Amino acid sequence: MLAYVGYIVATFFIFLLITALRILREYERGVIFTLGRFWKVKGPGLIIVVPIIQQMVRVDLRTVVMDVPEQDVISRDNVSVKVNAVIYFRVLDPEKAVIQVQHYYEATSQLAQTTLRSVLGQHELDDMLAAREQLNSDIQNILDQQTDAWGIKVSNVELKHVDLDERMIRAMAKQAEAERVRRAKVIHAEGEMQASEKLRAAANVLAEQPESLQLRYLQTLTEISSDKSNTIVFPLPMDLLQSILEGRK
Repeated sequence: MLAYVGYIVATFFIFLLITALRILREYERGVIFTLGRFWKVKGPGLIIVVPIIQQMVRVDLRTVVMDVPEQDVISRDNVSVKVNAVIYFRVLDPEKAVIQVQHYYEATSQLAQTTLRSVLGQHELDDMLAAREQLNSDIQNILDQQTDAWGIKVSNVELKHVDLDERMIRAMAKQAEAERVRRAKVIHAEGEMQASEKLRAAANVLAEQPESLQLRYLQTLTEISSDKSNTIVFPLPMDLLQSILEGRK
């Protein structure tokens, strides 16, 4: 009888020892509570958790990649867009992540959604399309400050898509086309201005040297004479004849 009781007691202690042993991987930590009160953070490796008296909560320290669901955002210039993003964060303090917030993953997800709508709503549509790096940085800083009390570090935020409705896309296409037309007109006007300046400089040179004007006149006659399909009447300046007659005297 005593042997049977001893066998039961030994089996019970072996069972307690087996259930007390826990193995934590390199990226895991165990938050230990003794009779409901926080005791310490253990791991990685083999640890002992006293059954009934102690409880352990596993915390993963690896970087978590979280997709923020598509959010309806109204920009500062009253444009409705749909925006989604991706957030990278990790647990730095397992004790805070377990004690200070319930379900830190869900809490971070909800905070990311509200922060995304709040920050983007303060900017115009052009900023969402052209200044994403600055918006990513602003959202990341706000999230990092608010999750610091939970022992969480938000390392990066990236806006993935900014979707517009068809009417806004057509309006932006018309705006881009009008901008291209405006630039073409400005470039053409600048070219005309530069050409007029060159012509004025050439006129000043010809006015100072009449011989140059006569050479230009003869060059024009040479260019026209190559076209044999038409008859061209070209006036002959009197000052050119005068110079030729003076040369014969």
